Amino acid sequence: MTKDKANQMWGGRFEEKPSDIMEQINASIGIDKRMWIQDIRGSIAHATMLSQQEIITKDEAVQIVNGLNTIAEEIKSGNFEFKASLEDIHMNIEARLKDLIGDVAGKLHTARSRNDQVATDFRMWTRDAAASVIEQIKSLQAVLEALTVKHKDHIMPGFTHLQAAQPITLGVHMDAYWHMLERDKTRMRDCMVRLNECPLGSAALAGTPYPIDRDFTAEKLDFDRPMLNTLDGVSARDFANEFLFVTAQCGLHLSRLAEEIILWATPQFGFIQLSDAWSTGSSIMPQKKNPDAAELVRGKTGRLNGNLVQMMTVLKGLPLAYNKDLQEDKEPVFDSFDTISLCLQAMKGMLESAAFNTDAMLNSAEMGYTTATALADWLVMELGLAFRDAHHITGAIVKMAEDKGCKLDELALKDLQSVESKITDDIFSVLSVKNAVKSRNS
Repeated sequence: MTKDKANQMWGGRFEEKPSDIMEQINASIGIDKRMWIQDIRGSIAHATMLSQQEIITKDEAVQIVNGLNTIAEEIKSGNFEFKASLEDIHMNIEARLKDLIGDVAGKLHTARSRNDQVATDFRMWTRDAAASVIEQIKSLQAVLEALTVKHKDHIMPGFTHLQAAQPITLGVHMDAYWHMLERDKTRMRDCMVRLNECPLGSAALAGTPYPIDRDFTAEKLDFDRPMLNTLDGVSARDFANEFLFVTAQCGLHLSRLAEEIILWATPQFGFIQLSDAWSTGSSIMPQKKNPDAAELVRGKTGRLNGNLVQMMTVLKGLPLAYNKDLQEDKEPVFDSFDTISLCLQAMKGMLESAAFNTDAMLNSAEMGYTTATALADWLVMELGLAFRDAHHITGAIVKMAEDKGCKLDELALKDLQSVESKITDDIFSVLSVKNAVKSRNS
């Protein structure tokens, strides 16, 4: 087989073209074509810098930049042919650039390797994705904040071990998830800070002898600074791990909320009514209204966790610098971005259209002796008892109420005094769920 059948981008020492299976396993264009915007932007910055440093002429830079802009328009309009034989987005764009402007296109890759090119593109893509996730978190937080205000006085049972524990408000419950998402948001911002260093100029691994200006390209691409170590520049993917962790952690928070929505939507709880737009029916049971959107959010946590484990496994034991294993870095990141975006939007849609049954929540809060802790605290604050003694006395009072089949605030004062003689009728000020909630101001 003649040498001209080998890959024209790197096949100078090869006499045979790759086998069909090698071409299939080697190609990543089906995945990394999502980075075309970042790839073109990075190439324009690189060509501009080469011209500024007189490594290529200004006329050559103009031809390259104009050609790249033409390619961008072709991709936008759907008229660009992505070829698996050209492996990835970088070589697809470079090959098309050669079609458009001829041999001048070959000068674009001066002082650059695909290794630092892909690392730069991937950081830029991940940075854009992280910014998008932050905005979507903010959008869901706005819904949670509105629910917090709307339901600040609507009482519900708070649970531990999924047993009624103490009365709280629905507003407090919604606000808890606001704070979880706030941490996810700040984690994502931290991720953006750490990833915002530019690998361009690292070349294959050892830098380049050309008089390039790395500060110029870093600034042009909105990075804070160039990466200082070229080996690290082409091989580091901890920013991808960090992005995957944040999306997985955010997914876990959404999954917990989804689980509660699923429970609350059951007739046994009856706390929430999901709109038809966020529910599905059954093919056999006409009465069913299933919270499938919440169940899918809960289920997709597995994808997010799996993507993180996949990426960490790819990196485990990987020697410096670049290895082809790193071609497996983009798909989990792309998938986690798509998945967390879908989950955030689904949760937002569910909550902003849901109706909460606050009467059912109040009735449930009045069951299960949820004011028992308030009673124990009253014994400590008003009678000066040690908390452990108050805990024991309160347990005996709860047992009495169970035996009588009544609520704590339905016991007579003499019944309470039969357990602790110093109790006064002031005890009833904390035995209602409303007063118990009101008393907790920490």
